[in-house]
This record gives sequence, C-alpha cells and structure tokens, in this order.
Amino acid sequence: MAAQEYQVTGMTCGHCEMSVREEVGEIPGVTDVQVSHQTGRLVVTAESPLEDTAVIGAVEEAGYTAVPA
Repeated sequence: MAAQEYQVTGMTCGHCEMSVREEVGEIPGVTDVQVSHQTGRLVVTAESPLEDTAVIGAVEEAGYTAVPA
C-alpha cells in the first residue's frame, strides 16, 4: 500500500469532505481516503503509487484545489 498526502484548499464543511472523498475514491486502485476540511489535509491510500495529476484532477472535479503536501 502507498499513502500520499495533499493539501486541499476551499473546503469549509463536512459536505466538502464528502465530495472530495467520493471523487478521489473513484480513482482505480484507491483503497482509503482520509480528508479534513479543518486542516485541509487529504491522505490517499492506494494499492500502488498514484500519479499526482490523477488525485489533483479528482479534487478539482469536486470543486477544490490540491497540491502535494
């Protein structure tokens, strides 16, 4: 398993977290998604390392921005 961490901006509530969790969770190979609107922290666990562009794209699809932490 590989865990990768990102900083997400623009989240303000639990619904924001859910949106990010759902979009990132759809990436093939993702096994767990931990996200906090309070800290802006996103930790993605996958079967193998993911391309940052895939995770960032999924976060953008949810309406937020992300950068590798």
